[in-house]
Amino acid sequence: MQAGHLVFAFLLLASIPARAETLVGTVVGVADGDTVTVLDADHQQHKIRIGGVDSPEKAQPYGQRSKQNMSALVFGKEVDVHWQKRDRYRRIVGKVMVQPSDCPTCPKTLDAGLAQITMGLAWWYEKYAKDQSAEDAGQAAKRQNDPDYRDNQKRAQKAWAERHPDYWRAYRDQHPEYVARSRAR
Repeated sequence: MQAGHLVFAFLLLASIPARAETLVGTVVGVADGDTVTVLDADHQQHKIRIGGVDSPEKAQPYGQRSKQNMSALVFGKEVDVHWQKRDRYRRIVGKVMVQPSDCPTCPKTLDAGLAQITMGLAWWYEKYAKDQSAEDAGQAAKRQNDPDYRDNQKRAQKAWAERHPDYWRAYRDQHPEYVARSRAR
């Protein structure tokens, strides 16, 4: 009988959704267009992977521009990071909210990841779409369905891959599912 109670208790706990947490701190580092470092009130640094978006790597076309834009959006500013999980590198995966630079009296209403997508400096990461709100994902999907946006991103990715064949081969070997999906398009 006790085993039945334990199973029931486990199933009950497993069915409770994960509680979202909010980290408040100042951005003290920007690694690229989708990863920042936040210093909290206890002076602990947290690596943040912005959920639901993917930006070019620094060596890829627009990589530096994406990093510069993210820096302009959040560096040195207080942010709220709404998160529920960590990735395989133990980074917090979440939505980074910041006060719009043109409104010093406004609350933190600017989603840095969505701003990157809107500027064309990041892609909606469909694989992790659940990390974004439905509204954000809808706006990102609308942007990605713009043929000019898609074509420009594909050209930039292809040009970078052609200039860096060793990096692409290593990536391809580590991510066969990406290659299969790319060929299916």
